[in-house]
Amino acid sequence: MTLKSIELSGFKSFGKKSTLSFNTPITSVVGPNGSGKSNIVEAVRFVLGEQSMKSLRGKGGVDLIFKGSKMMPSASRASVTITFDNSKKIFNFTNSGLGVSLDYDEISISREVFADGGNTYSINGTEVRLKDVVDLLASVNIGSSGHHIISQGEADRVLNASSKDRRAMIEDALGLKVYQYRIKESERKLEKTAINMKEVQSIRREIAPHILFLKKQVEKVEKSHALREELNGYYETYLGAESAYITTNTRALTHKRRMLDEKMLSLEERLANLPVYNTENANRESVERSEIIKEENRIRRASEELSRTLGRLEGMMDALKAPKIVENKKEENRVISFSEWSNLLDKCLSQIELALSSSEKESIFSVLSNLKNDLIHMRSNESKIENVETNDVNTDRINELENQRQNILNEIKELESEADKCREALRVLDLKTKESEVHLRDSERMRYEILGEKNEVSSDMHSLKYEEEKLESIKLSFESEVREASTLIGMQVLTYAQNGFKAQAEGEDAPASRSIQEELRRKIERIKIKLEDAGIGNGAEILKEYNETIERDQFLERELGDLATSSSTLQNLINELKDTLDTEFKEGVNKINTEFQNFFALMFGGGNANLTVVVEQKRQKKDEDVEMEGEVEDEEFALEKGVDINVSLPHKKVKDLHMLSGGERSLTSIALLFAMSQVNPPPFLVLDETDAALDEANSRKYGDMLENLSKFSQLIVVTHNRETMSRAEVLYGVTVGADGASKLLSISLVDANAYAK
Repeated sequence: MTLKSIELSGFKSFGKKSTLSFNTPITSVVGPNGSGKSNIVEAVRFVLGEQSMKSLRGKGGVDLIFKGSKMMPSASRASVTITFDNSKKIFNFTNSGLGVSLDYDEISISREVFADGGNTYSINGTEVRLKDVVDLLASVNIGSSGHHIISQGEADRVLNASSKDRRAMIEDALGLKVYQYRIKESERKLEKTAINMKEVQSIRREIAPHILFLKKQVEKVEKSHALREELNGYYETYLGAESAYITTNTRALTHKRRMLDEKMLSLEERLANLPVYNTENANRESVERSEIIKEENRIRRASEELSRTLGRLEGMMDALKAPKIVENKKEENRVISFSEWSNLLDKCLSQIELALSSSEKESIFSVLSNLKNDLIHMRSNESKIENVETNDVNTDRINELENQRQNILNEIKELESEADKCREALRVLDLKTKESEVHLRDSERMRYEILGEKNEVSSDMHSLKYEEEKLESIKLSFESEVREASTLIGMQVLTYAQNGFKAQAEGEDAPASRSIQEELRRKIERIKIKLEDAGIGNGAEILKEYNETIERDQFLERELGDLATSSSTLQNLINELKDTLDTEFKEGVNKINTEFQNFFALMFGGGNANLTVVVEQKRQKKDEDVEMEGEVEDEEFALEKGVDINVSLPHKKVKDLHMLSGGERSLTSIALLFAMSQVNPPPFLVLDETDAALDEANSRKYGDMLENLSKFSQLIVVTHNRETMSRAEVLYGVTVGADGASKLLSISLVDANAYAK
């Protein structure tokens, strides 16, 4: 037995979980009308993937779910599980290759429907697609609405079908559906391949102008590459020489700077060591000179004072030694004594000294005025000097004055000695000053010479600074040129520069002259202008895009070739499948005709019946890539094959199916269905009241055919016919319980017969 059981839960009238087991060749399902017998057939159709709600007697998924009753709530979903025996490993995936293991003794297929119409499918508990379920069932010649499920009122469906649909039913019965499936899959792939070819061709047409444009750009890039190679050679020479020039001049200027700094430092040290005019010494000498002069003036004044005193003393001594003079002009005239004369003389000398020592004009004038008045006074008095005799001179007074005179002379001598010392000191001081002045003049002369040398060094430093600034400007330009060169030709320019630095550091050949460098610079600038005019840059992106576009075009070309090969292969496969299908279909039709004739003769007691393959013509439009404006597409006729049924009843001249009575049509359809099942027996066959229109005699014939078919397929028969029931070993009775849901009762007729006996 292939079909083992079917389980219903919440499906239509089966509110509770109900299970039917199939362990006998023929299982009959019986029950009153409306009890839910046909719901079992629809459950089989449902779980096998039926998509037509009309075939399931509903409008939507919600119509398949138990609605509930007064005593039982409605269900939220409906599920059906069908279980097959796979001990012989007859199930397999013919096309999908789904990663579900089928290495089990049982294969369970489940389908659930929800109130929103959503469906889920599973194989052995693993959720799968409907396509996978259909693929799996196709491997054992089972379909959702094929020849193995004949519902109530559809017994003569094969008779009413068009020749094309009848062919599809026969192909399904013969197990040729897999070829149709593969042909459709191949045709879909072929259509998809044709679409892909059109897309690839369209893409190639689109990128062709771009490739042409990129090719021209690449030619410019190649030209620019040649310019870059030339530029690279110039840069290698120029940057190497420039870096060597910078290294050489930097080293030379650094050496020159060091020499000038050392020379300037030496001059500053010499300048710092030169004697300088000592203001403190000069001030001290000036003070010393002033003190000496002041001392000399003091000595001179003291000497002069002593000289005057000496003069007075000598005058007084002369007066004492002179004879007495007597004036007799007038008696009334008073005789002037010596002391008065001496006092008057001292007063005059004092005033004259005061006038000599004064530098102010007014003071001198005042002194002279007073002296004049005193002299006038002396004249007005006309004194007479008393004349005395020499013998009458006061000897003591003279001696006293002589002593005073001698002391004054000694003092004058001492003052003269001190004056000589002062003059000697002044002479020594003058000699020292002259010597200092000579040294100072020599020092100043050397200072001027050193300052001159410093000016020369400063001038050299200024020139050196100009050279350094010029070299720094060259360095900055060089660095800018290196950066620009690295952008144009790459980082190898750093190597060129480093080689120049290294070569000059190791004392190799001197760098090129500036005129040669300027010529190289002009050449470099001309090439740079050409590159700038080309506007390509380094061209890496263009080359990359060009190569990628060419690769893409080549890939598309290969893809187009592969698609063409695939299209040819698919077309060949389709042709081969169609040829195989036609061959096997014809062979199958011949086999069906043999069985059909036997069953037909059995049912009608004679007569003839057979199937014939016919060719129909059908209009179709040519498949054009693009419909041209103003043109009408050509039409042609395509050939399609169908199947017609030819019958000839015994003792009647009826040969047209439309002229058969209802019973005759039922018998004919049953004969054909049984014949189809006999040629390629399905694992099971579901018959839903296909015997309703048969009389008692034909019912027996129908029962005989059931027993014959049960040798090849399991039969699930829904019937009211007692004759049909008698041929079953197990009866499932369907009834409606008090809760409004369908219930199952089962009985084994073998056990019942044994019990009855």
